[in-house]
Amino acid sequence: MTDLRYPIGKFQWVQPDTEAQRARDRERYIQTLFKLPIQMRAAVQDLDPDQLETPYRPEGWTVRQVVHHVPDSHMNAYIRTKLALTEEQPLIKPYDEAAWARLTDNTITPIEISLQLLAALHLRWVYVLEATRPADFARTFNHPERGVMTLDNMLALYAWHCTHHLAHITSLRERMQWN
Repeated sequence: MTDLRYPIGKFQWVQPDTEAQRARDRERYIQTLFKLPIQMRAAVQDLDPDQLETPYRPEGWTVRQVVHHVPDSHMNAYIRTKLALTEEQPLIKPYDEAAWARLTDNTITPIEISLQLLAALHLRWVYVLEATRPADFARTFNHPERGVMTLDNMLALYAWHCTHHLAHITSLRERMQWN
């Protein structure tokens, strides 16, 4: 049986060998970020309130929590991107994503708000990334739990994160036959 926590597998970073490969990977990852808001909206289209409250796995987050989590997480990533581009190896602050997911605003805020936030945020993030010089993707920040990360590494991680959480919803829809 597939591990429902990781429907696309766990994130694995493989440093590309050449600048040409890094450039191709960046473009692919940026396109993943660009496409996610439309894909996320399609994934939750026509779900009723009970379906939104369904966990994607036993003891997992509900669809609603996943939809709110993604822009929360990606706001942090956007800020980390800007910090890495403007400071020398800044120490960033991690956050307790599970605690954020349990906050009351996640139960009372319509998912439309987070879908709109995700769309606007991803457009801003894509503009920043597309304007970033290739050499600047080697800039770093220090994550207290993950260590020093380059922007290339972070971009790969968040492209995976997009696909990971989208798959939580789409695989649940498939298992539940919510067509």
